Amino acid sequence: MALETVIFLIPSEAVMTLAGWMLIKDKGLGPEWIILAGLLGGFGSTLGSVFIYYLGVWGGRPIVQRYGRYFFVSLDDLTAAERFFDRWGTWAVFFGRMLPLVRTFISLPAGTARMDVRLFTIYTFAGSAIWAGLLAGLGYALGENWQQLRDWMGPADIVVAVLLATFLAWYVIRHVRKAWEVQPSGGPEA
Repeated sequence: MALETVIFLIPSEAVMTLAGWMLIKDKGLGPEWIILAGLLGGFGSTLGSVFIYYLGVWGGRPIVQRYGRYFFVSLDDLTAAERFFDRWGTWAVFFGRMLPLVRTFISLPAGTARMDVRLFTIYTFAGSAIWAGLLAGLGYALGENWQQLRDWMGPADIVVAVLLATFLAWYVIRHVRKAWEVQPSGGPEA
């Protein structure tokens, strides 16, 4: 879970549902172990999140200015995220921990906005533990029927993948156009 917050290619959905199925139910452990799985998942997620939070605190705008373009993150994006934190604060962190993609990227703007680290840690842990516990419970409930869920979700996966690809394409095109507008000649430098 700590790696999911640092390297977004490791999805908590797969890790925690697998934990609920194979590490709890398959070993004959009772459902009370779901709570422990949630707490441990929340702890791991919090470790990775605090690391990224401090990158935001120590590097902040200069990091985004220097390396943001490699991740399609601009200073405008950072400013918008900081405004979002000014408005929603700790609740953005708490509920953001339960949303795909948001949970991976929410720590950096929280750090650059200099959100109180104690509140950040508490709300990160609470949101992450609830999310991890729900996923472990889902894996526990499904057990060996995991394959059946995959069959049910197959068509939905395609829809979600198309929506995500469309959003990503829009996001990249928007940033490329902004970069071109910044150039004095109206296009990229040769």
